[in-house]
Amino acid sequence: MKNNLLRIIGGEWRSRQLRFADVPGLRPTPDRVRETLFNWLQLQIPGARCLDLFAGSGALGLEALSRGASEVVMVEKHPAAAKALRDNIALLGAQHAQLVHDDALRFLQRETQGFDLIFLDPPFRKNLLEPVLEIVLAKSLLQPGGMIYLEHESDARIDFSRFNLNIHRETQAGQVKSFLLI
Repeated sequence: MKNNLLRIIGGEWRSRQLRFADVPGLRPTPDRVRETLFNWLQLQIPGARCLDLFAGSGALGLEALSRGASEVVMVEKHPAAAKALRDNIALLGAQHAQLVHDDALRFLQRETQGFDLIFLDPPFRKNLLEPVLEIVLAKSLLQPGGMIYLEHESDARIDFSRFNLNIHRETQAGQVKSFLLI
């Protein structure tokens, strides 16, 4: 097994290193991108209720908790990734983390409470972003004034205006484009 380590960048657990599962296609958001994202979100994170859909390594959700989010719901389908997340939540004593081991679309169909911030980093080349955005908006799972952060492969094209979402910030690192939507 590779030495899959993830570093929390800021907040209460700053510099803590955590192991994540060796799962094909699992690509934690790189430190530099996370640092940029959480600089963008520094005023939104404290007290926010967050959803980390397709949680994978938990990099985004755990970083949000470290920086003062009031609650983070992490949804992960892959058994090994979910187990590693459960272990890291216990290791950190992350009382405000809720791990849901389920399919993301099935979770969204059941969910009734809204979120202040939603992190979407689905597996690439599976065409999951648009169906997810449709459900999130149809069910009003994004609170008024809330934001969505998403990542997708750089060659994908999504018309966010079709979902009444505007690009607030964007960046690109290698083959990954990242957007903060309002």
